[in-house]
Amino acid sequence: MAEIAILLVMKKITIALAEETLRSARPLLAKKSQSITELPCDMKLIKNELELIRAFLNEIDRKGEVIETWIGQVRRLAFDMEDIVDQFFYVVGNNNQKRSWCDHVKKIVKKPQSLFSLDEIAIETKRINQELKQLSESRNRWAKPLDCGTTTPVTSYETEPYLPGHDYSINDDDLVGTDKNKQTLIGALHFEDHLLRIIAVWGMGGIGKSTLVNDVYKNELSSFDCHTWVSISHKYKLEDIWRNMLSDLLRKDKKEFDAESMNSTYLIDELKQIMSNKRYLVILDDVWTTEVILKLRNILVDNGLGSRVIITTRMEEVASMAEDGCKIKLEPLNDHDAWVLFCRKAFPKIQNHICPPDLHQCGKDIVEKCDGLPLALVAIGSILSLKRKSVKEWRLFFNQLIWELHINENLNRVEKILNLSYKYLPHYLKNCFLYCAVFPEDYLIGRRNLTWMWIAEGFIEPNGASSLEDVADGYVDQLVNRSMLQVASRNSFARIKCLRMHDLVRELAIFQSTKESFSTNYDENHGVMVDFDSRRLSVLQCNKGIPLSIYSSRLRAFITFDTSMALSSWYSSILSKSKYLVVLDLSDSPIETVPDSVGELFNLRFLCLNNTNVKELPEFITKLQNLQTLSLECTQLLKFPQGMSKLKQLRHLLFFKLIDATYKSFNNWESMEPFEGLWTLKELQSLNEIRATNVFVANLGNLSQLRVLSISDVKNSHCAQLCDALSKMRHLSRLEIRTWNENELLHLDNLELPNPLQVLDLYGRFSEGTFESPFFLNHGSELYLISLKYCQLTENQLSQLSRLSKLTYLDLTRAYTGQQLHFNADSFQNLKKILLKDLPHVNQICIYDGALVNLEYLYMDNLPELQDAPIGVDFLASLKEAYCINMHGQHGAFASNFWKAKLDHIPNVYSTTEGK
Repeated sequence: MAEIAILLVMKKITIALAEETLRSARPLLAKKSQSITELPCDMKLIKNELELIRAFLNEIDRKGEVIETWIGQVRRLAFDMEDIVDQFFYVVGNNNQKRSWCDHVKKIVKKPQSLFSLDEIAIETKRINQELKQLSESRNRWAKPLDCGTTTPVTSYETEPYLPGHDYSINDDDLVGTDKNKQTLIGALHFEDHLLRIIAVWGMGGIGKSTLVNDVYKNELSSFDCHTWVSISHKYKLEDIWRNMLSDLLRKDKKEFDAESMNSTYLIDELKQIMSNKRYLVILDDVWTTEVILKLRNILVDNGLGSRVIITTRMEEVASMAEDGCKIKLEPLNDHDAWVLFCRKAFPKIQNHICPPDLHQCGKDIVEKCDGLPLALVAIGSILSLKRKSVKEWRLFFNQLIWELHINENLNRVEKILNLSYKYLPHYLKNCFLYCAVFPEDYLIGRRNLTWMWIAEGFIEPNGASSLEDVADGYVDQLVNRSMLQVASRNSFARIKCLRMHDLVRELAIFQSTKESFSTNYDENHGVMVDFDSRRLSVLQCNKGIPLSIYSSRLRAFITFDTSMALSSWYSSILSKSKYLVVLDLSDSPIETVPDSVGELFNLRFLCLNNTNVKELPEFITKLQNLQTLSLECTQLLKFPQGMSKLKQLRHLLFFKLIDATYKSFNNWESMEPFEGLWTLKELQSLNEIRATNVFVANLGNLSQLRVLSISDVKNSHCAQLCDALSKMRHLSRLEIRTWNENELLHLDNLELPNPLQVLDLYGRFSEGTFESPFFLNHGSELYLISLKYCQLTENQLSQLSRLSKLTYLDLTRAYTGQQLHFNADSFQNLKKILLKDLPHVNQICIYDGALVNLEYLYMDNLPELQDAPIGVDFLASLKEAYCINMHGQHGAFASNFWKAKLDHIPNVYSTTEGK
């Protein structure tokens, strides 16, 4: 819908009309033409009209082509107004920049060409205001007759009759890959205690929740005195739920009653009376909010008879209403089960449902696109069962699969089921979700950069004292909890690192993005959906350059993913035309210079050049006054240009130049020399790989908003000032300190931080009293991750580490001088991952019973004196992966002894001693 475009422009107009902005603009607007002086008033009128239009859109779902066309016109007008407001900010900002005497001389000699003029802005604002009035009138003319005296019509997929399992059309014999979840569900129904239990089955739309529950429901009814199945729509009415429950619960007793005449009080009393003395089974299907469960708890009597309530939901928050042992998350089918289910539906008349050899590859491609979603596999397989068994026909179907999802009446239920999750997203999450569609299929989306892009685009709403980054992380959690995004990986303390989108969810997001002119994905190999009004362009595959016909001056984001394409004049042309760009991500592309046109991107807030060959940042970078994120990881840069301190909006500055890709040396990467005035950038939250200098360390305390700091080349002489600066950082959560060489001694005995860290990386030797510092004594137990490299720890210091009770990750690289590593009973109770690398003297590792009880990952690399596998490794019941890399050769002692250890309980064991 156009609502998300309207919200963005309303937000910008509000900022433009704020007193601070108007105060800056008044000198510029004074003594101008009437149309220019009326700009603030015209903007306010536009905002008022947009507020009414947004309220109208909130009442609409779908009223046919007329409304769809009208909404498209509103969206385009909102885009126009967003452009105008950005122009206004640019002109006001330029007018208020302080100029030196040299700048004034240049202005006299040659008047600079401005991108926009106030006259143009005023004219365009008048036009938009007039068009908005015409749009309102046209709605009354064309859309109002469609209302027919009613309000919002209900969509077809909300009016269809609901039966258990109806959504999926899967017979009992077609259930595949559900045995384990089925047994878990049946087991929860028959717990030996007689308490009331709430059981939750949750997962994304179309994953088979209702199908699984229905299969168990039909077979377990005899174990209960009465039962009811109630579908909870998103717009439920509590009294209707009570009436349906009462009707079902009384059916077995063949009682008749007039439900419509009963008020709420009578319904509640009747339900309580029935449920107080009978063992009941209640299915609450497709629950969207915890609110409905909280309201129904009043009638769910715990009668001591072992009654059960089963909830199916897409929402993790709703599933959390159940106890831990009663929560069942359904995941997509694995490749084998997906193929079995598809073949059962596609070849129902063929013995054993065997796929013909000539259709095998095409069938596999179709199954891969379904990404383990049972709803799609059943629907698509059923349709293909009616088609000719022809490679040509099947390949044609695959090539237009997404189109079929929208058009084919036998398939569009798949789209509707999946789109319900999008439809019911809060408005503030819709932009964030659609943004994920710009990434390629199966792409691992980094949480950090994704949230920074959202912030740059203005999608994140301020929330109290929380930073925008914290709010954005909350948005990620909400999308995951709503099964809209899948978690690909987490760090050791469960924070999300990477995300992915289910293939079909992504395709439908792309369709919605194109429909709403939100974004366009350019892919030469798989066709391209062209939309001139698109606000974002993602280049997935491009061998010949993008056709000029789809260049758009409206672009807000330009992101490249094709690392093989030779960037040339065509991308410079795009940048020169796209004056409003907010996000520019050229990471992994083979560029060596930054185009001059980037200097004109006054709106740019996110610039990523990671893994490029860029050797120098041009001086015009300092003109990007709105820049929030500048990411330069793994580039060839050597220094920053002068004037970087002008970038007062910078929140995240990331840099390092990789020197040793093996990561075997102390100086694996080179850090950046701090530029003059870096410490004046008060908004900085992330500062990665900055080199310590006397001046910088002395002023570091001014960066009190830092959350992530990585500082290298630290010398003993810096330590006192460094500790003092760190003591002023109330938001710091990750700290990395690296000495200028491996023999330099860090004196951190006085290290004191106002709040706990989550992550601490220390490179280099540190003094004996470090673990007795105020920081470790007060907050050390709050650390989740610690990495110690080249620290030359003694056995006493290593034992002190075991006091850090919350540690989930420990990396010891060249960090220990002793010969024996002992993990005593009850030590490191929460540790999940441990890395032991380059420990030249260690000849024995001993793990006592009760130590490392939650360890999942053990990595040992280059321990030349170690003769045997760790003693007590058989105590590590939770261990899932063990790696022994670069130990002795095939005929060494370790090689002959390693496999004699008790390793059978570890699912994945790898050792280079195998001679591989």
